[in-house]
Amino acid sequence: MTTPDHQSPASQPPASGTKDRVYRSPLALIGGVLLLLVIGWLGFDALFQGHGRTPWLALAALILIVPLVIAFTLRPAVFAGEDRLRVRNPFRVISLPWGAVASLRSGFSNEVVAKSGAKFQLWSIPVSLRARKKAEMRKARAAADAARGTDSTRRGFGGMRGAGAIGGMGSFSGAATAPSGPTRAEGDQVMDELRELLQSRGDTEPAQGEVTVRWAYEVIAPAVAGAVLLAILLALG
Repeated sequence: MTTPDHQSPASQPPASGTKDRVYRSPLALIGGVLLLLVIGWLGFDALFQGHGRTPWLALAALILIVPLVIAFTLRPAVFAGEDRLRVRNPFRVISLPWGAVASLRSGFSNEVVAKSGAKFQLWSIPVSLRARKKAEMRKARAAADAARGTDSTRRGFGGMRGAGAIGGMGSFSGAATAPSGPTRAEGDQVMDELRELLQSRGDTEPAQGEVTVRWAYEVIAPAVAGAVLLAILLALG
């Protein structure tokens, strides 16, 4: 599931100067905060209450684990602007002008495909097969209810012809109402919005350019340092 921090109708291109639409996974954010609380509690307890090498091992583990938890839970986000799509994944930030995007694909994961052939996964827009199944069930139920409503309407008109207006109106009370809830999974709805932005902005002049990829050294460096320190401490016994 994702939550857009800023939304406007996807069928209309954002006006100049508007904020990017930001898509994150609420479940990942909640899970990340809870993990950090547990890791912090255990780590600092070992750091300040431990004996011997325990504080050093706890410090190395914290330096290694905390950046990784942040990278995979709090960090991922997709920023959809009027000129480009910026994808912030755990270890990379990919900037794709709309003109350089070939397609947005949804399968077992959501991906953006550049015209160069490069593929980048959208970590903050996960695919939920369960949500897709529920949405398909709602869609099928809505179609069935609509069909039953049509049959009831036909029977109602037949009753009006044969038994008068009162009988005809009474027959409408059996018409089923459509089930509540979306008929598309939330992640698929987000991908539809991004596809509409691509279609509306892909050919504009400001949306042309090259794809750029930047490694997230602010995450990689401390994680590597923690791993090296932990390996040294374990090797020393």
